[in-house]
Amino acid sequence: MIEKYEQTLQDWIEHIVAEGDDDALFASGYLQGHFAVVLSQLEVEAEQDLAALEAKMTECLALAREELDDADYALVNNAWVQLSTKLAA
Repeated sequence: MIEKYEQTLQDWIEHIVAEGDDDALFASGYLQGHFAVVLSQLEVEAEQDLAALEAKMTECLALAREELDDADYALVNNAWVQLSTKLAA
């Protein structure tokens, strides 16, 4: 599962780099860092399904909520919605 998540992220990032604006690049880069942390946590856990990934990302986004201003958080949260949709497909 981890490999699938990594490949989906990579494909999504490539799309953003090719077609995204500065806001999309910021949000995807920020999200990529959190996503990498979550994947490293999942690697050592028994549960590696999408629900486990989403639970850990929810925790990370709660931290992001504290770090970012409202506009930047909205960008990152929207990026997560896009990525999570691709992961679920």
